[in-house]
Amino acid sequence: MKQWTLEERYRVLESAEDVRDLFGRILKSVYRQTYHIMPVTGLSSDPNGFVYHDGVWHLYYQWCPWGAVHGLKYWYHVSSKDLIHWTNEGVGLKPDKIFDNKGTHSGSAIAYGDDLYLFYTGNHRDENWVRTPYTCAAKIGPDGKPVKLPEPLFGPRPDYSEHQRDPKVIWVPDQKKYFIFIGAQTMDKKGTALIYKSSDLLSGWEFAGQLNVPGFEDFGGMWECPCIVNISGKDILIFSPQYTKLPGRAESTNHNVYIVGKMDYDTLTFTPEADYQYLDFGFDFYAAQFAANVEDPDKAILIAWIGLPDNHYPTEPDEWEGSMCLPRELRLVNGKLVQTPVEGIEQLRIEEVAADGTLPAVFEMEAAVKGGDADLNLFTKADGSGGLTIHYDDARKTAVIDRTGMNKRFNENVGEVLEMPLDRPLEKLRIFADKCSVEIFANDGESTFTTHLYPEADEFNYTATDNVEVKIWTLAPSVKDDFVI
Repeated sequence: MKQWTLEERYRVLESAEDVRDLFGRILKSVYRQTYHIMPVTGLSSDPNGFVYHDGVWHLYYQWCPWGAVHGLKYWYHVSSKDLIHWTNEGVGLKPDKIFDNKGTHSGSAIAYGDDLYLFYTGNHRDENWVRTPYTCAAKIGPDGKPVKLPEPLFGPRPDYSEHQRDPKVIWVPDQKKYFIFIGAQTMDKKGTALIYKSSDLLSGWEFAGQLNVPGFEDFGGMWECPCIVNISGKDILIFSPQYTKLPGRAESTNHNVYIVGKMDYDTLTFTPEADYQYLDFGFDFYAAQFAANVEDPDKAILIAWIGLPDNHYPTEPDEWEGSMCLPRELRLVNGKLVQTPVEGIEQLRIEEVAADGTLPAVFEMEAAVKGGDADLNLFTKADGSGGLTIHYDDARKTAVIDRTGMNKRFNENVGEVLEMPLDRPLEKLRIFADKCSVEIFANDGESTFTTHLYPEADEFNYTATDNVEVKIWTLAPSVKDDFVI
């Protein structure tokens, strides 16, 4: 594994020529995705600035241009008219101010009238490498490029740790105010969110207080990417708690959860209706963000990073890493989020192929389960050994998913076997496999499971028990892997 110096990781991207040769090299990687958003070069992580505006979906992602390493972060911009086909638009935000001299870190977007605004964390470090996080904003200009405000909206609170980041901005009609949720850590290293408010998007921001979530005062050591949305009259709070182990998550200390409840903006209290739930049960799912300006009271659109902080993946030698999950439609059913791929994803189907025990390189699979225990093993060798194994235990209504049988194993210390519990017996799995990722939707989105996976040439087979009926479609590319900086 390459050992990166600070100078290499925090090098400033001067022009497209700085990474043109790198792009040429990574195009040779057999794991470049075909219908998932991935970095043009280097590393992608958190989704940012996800918003619908003037007939176009805009998404930015955290981007380090230089390789599979966390270093100087930019926002890279992609766009879509249907959430399925995506186009590279080039650098969105770049670190070019003193208040973001070491990175434009995660944030959000909001549309107001004809204008689009971005809110982000300016990562400043002084000569002693001491960090100061600023909350900053930019307005998209007539040319589609962001124009930053000359100064931050506000700086960090001195009575919290340096971990204050990931502004999510929302408009609350009843209050006639904008609110910003900031992921934060208390001085005694407990996760929380800070809330700011203003009647104007670009000025007048004042600290409202700390978010109060009864029962969650000692939950995790940092809450990254807090985000709130209302679905069918219920408020949904999602965030990524760090520095803690949670039940059923093996050795991972980075998670993505949601809580259903009611947000009171007068008291800054989010009252849960029940305990937290996992957004996704897979190995690699983090920093999920709701899209702004969806304007449907009964659904939300969500996207997340397929990856986890501090983990390492087999594309590191290929000099790139990271993908976004498929955008998902979320609805609330019986107090639980149901997640499905966005409407229209079926248009990527090219043809149905024979269910003969072999797998295409890129595919969608539907597996109908006819009752009882069941096994579906993907990416096995020709003799049926190895692979990504899915064992459904009907008595427990739980699927056990195990990737220890793959040739390329990674993040073994974090865990390679996880469970996906269900509320009712398993009837259906809908599975999307791209070059280095697998997303599983069980029972029409009742539970989901997302993982990176890196099959080799001898691992494109599958096996299934007799009570599993399989259909497979090849899928067309929908993401243009163009060199746009």
